[in-house]
This record gives sequence, C-alpha cells and structure tokens, in this order.
Amino acid sequence: MENGLISGPLIALTSSSALGLLSPRIYELPVFKERNARGHHMYSATLSQFSAYLSSNGGDDVQTDLEQIISDPVTTMTEKTALIKSRIGQGTFRDRVLLHWTGCAVTGFSDTSLLVASHIKPWKKSTNSERLDPWNGLLLSPNLDKAFDKGFVTFEKDGAIRLSPLFTEATKLGISLSMKIALKPEHEKYMEHHRNKEFKSD
Repeated sequence: MENGLISGPLIALTSSSALGLLSPRIYELPVFKERNARGHHMYSATLSQFSAYLSSNGGDDVQTDLEQIISDPVTTMTEKTALIKSRIGQGTFRDRVLLHWTGCAVTGFSDTSLLVASHIKPWKKSTNSERLDPWNGLLLSPNLDKAFDKGFVTFEKDGAIRLSPLFTEATKLGISLSMKIALKPEHEKYMEHHRNKEFKSD
C-alpha cells in the first residue's frame, strides 16, 4: 500500500489471478527484498501460501470469469449484465433459483440470506444460457454448497445423496447418507453431468 501497488490490504484480494499480476511487482520492492532476506524467505513463502489458498478456496476464480464476460465481443451488454450478476450470486439466476427452492434444497433451512444459489453444472463448463438456467441451480447451505462444488457429494436421479469415499468427515459437517433432495426432470441433464464429471468417485 505504501508503494502504491494496491489501495487496500493484500488479504482483501479474492482472485488468484489478481495476486499473480501483483506478486512480481511486490518481489521487486527493495523493502520486500530486504525483509524477505532477513526473514529467511518468510515473506515470499507467505505470498506463495496465500496464492495457493486463493487458488483452492476460490477455485473458479471469479475475477477471471468476470473479465472474460466483459471482454467477450459477441455477448450483448444486457447479457453481460445478467451473467455478471449471476456469477457474483445476484440477479436473475439467484431470483429464479429462489422461486423454485424456498429454502435449502436438502435441509429445508429457510433463511435464504445464508443460502447459496449454486450451479449444478459448473460455471466454467456451462454455456451462457446454461449459466442463467434456473434448472441448473440448487439452493444450498454453505457446507453443502462447498461439498457439492468440490465433488464430494452428488445426488442420484431419485434425489438420494451420494457421498464420495474421499469425504471421510462428512458427518462433522452435518452431511449424512439419509439426506435427500426433490429433483425435477429438468434438473437431470445437469445432475447427470455432475455425477459423471464432477463427483469424486475415487
């Protein structure tokens, strides 16, 4: 901040690509070089760990996706606005998902301010129309959303939950084999993709 590279604290960054652009400039700062050498490379190791955290925690790298939407010459401004709002969890997609699921699709928890409108077929693998299709959405509590997004849980055609064998501590997150979801036929093409392509079966 003191050297004019960033306007706020470094930990406010949520994009691994943004940190990737910033890091080389940080490494060139004399104060960074001096403190890093004195601290036995502690500072560079910390930056590396922070980068790894951003890459894993924000796996989809929202900022990169937003930049791609904005720079797409084919997409109209109206479509861009809808896609941007969808990507950051607002707008038409969330509204339509909320209309179908009035609470968490699995637990029934009803405070929607705490729930996530999650894409079944991941954003990166969806077409623009699929990204806005409410049938490609589930309303989930944060723990279920993260487990679903990472492929540790999926749902059968009849709605029964399936747990990955790699998800050994599911019960500690309150996730159990007794859970079920009421899917519609319109969800199935997206859920089939999730079962076959995203779920960690081994």
